[in-house]
Amino acid sequence: MTDLEHVLPLWHELEKSGADYVLATIVAVDGPSYRKAGARMLLARDGRRAGTVSGGCLEAEVARRAWWLTESGPVVERYSTAEDDGDRPYGSGCGGVVFLLLERRATAAPLLEGLEAAFHARTPVSIATVLDGPQMCQRAFAGRTGASINGLQVDDDRSLQSSLRDFADLALERCTTIDQRILISGKNTRIWADYRPARPGLWIFSAGDDAKPLLHFARELGWFVAIADGRSHLATRERFSEADTVTVLPIADLPAKADAYFSLRRTDAAVVMTHSFEQDSRVLASLLAETKSVSLAYLGVLGPQRRTRELLAEAARLLDLSCPTERAEEWLAQTHAPTGLDLGAETPATIALSILAEIQKALTSASAQPLSKVRACKLEVAQP
Repeated sequence: MTDLEHVLPLWHELEKSGADYVLATIVAVDGPSYRKAGARMLLARDGRRAGTVSGGCLEAEVARRAWWLTESGPVVERYSTAEDDGDRPYGSGCGGVVFLLLERRATAAPLLEGLEAAFHARTPVSIATVLDGPQMCQRAFAGRTGASINGLQVDDDRSLQSSLRDFADLALERCTTIDQRILISGKNTRIWADYRPARPGLWIFSAGDDAKPLLHFARELGWFVAIADGRSHLATRERFSEADTVTVLPIADLPAKADAYFSLRRTDAAVVMTHSFEQDSRVLASLLAETKSVSLAYLGVLGPQRRTRELLAEAARLLDLSCPTERAEEWLAQTHAPTGLDLGAETPATIALSILAEIQKALTSASAQPLSKVRACKLEVAQP
């Protein structure tokens, strides 16, 4: 849901002024496309916009036509970046077809309210939406952030309400977006259940200067970011104004009282990089005691693997575990140490980039291979 990091501030401004707006959402893609289904862009009448639905080739055209296209209500519009004769009308080299749901404030506002609730709660959510027919843009939510309908339009047909709820629940259960057609009032109608995973969270256990670019890059991605460090003169809101939370850790109380100061979720990533052996070992002991290591989406430690092995052995001793050396080896196999991908990083900014790249790889289960090789492999597989 990273588009929301940019969409929500503009939405709040427009709502405060009572201005109308158009929300554009990609609901299908045919062929190559820079953005995928679920990407959103918010358009204001004064020309402001937030979010993207392409690499820059479609935004102006969508903004130019969005207002008159939605005069009579929501509509799904087809945008092609490659005409049948080979021309590229919007200047894109992608050559795919994008289908956009365009809707005004009346139906978009309740949708954005539900998405915002999930965004701030950092919980997954799925939204089942009717994409054609007289019930277009009727919706149901599935997730912890509210009721299934959550204040959205409610159709008198209870069977439709039930179908939408079931469809949203199914997408949430499968953790994937689903698109299918069902019979509504005797008509074959398209229903799209958009699954949005929980907003990623990154815990940076360091308030040193090298934590700043890591924080900045993660915030640009729309992630929740927490800064935690035992050094009170460094862990300040003034130094880390972009962070969602800044916590001064009582290092001497860790790992015993860790629950009072931080609690990570299974979808979170953590990077330990205080450059202090005592801090790093106590933080690791806290994380490993709380999460049993394997529950975190990513656990990285800055520095050479030899140092991390010593840190983990000390963490095992702090937890009064038997065979600390053996436990350290077990944990080391589950830890990204040294943290980051091999990008030739030397500066704080490039090191931060390499760390974020590896976390992104872990969160998406991607290969981190060059796209040229990935696509070449797919083409080879597709060959008869």
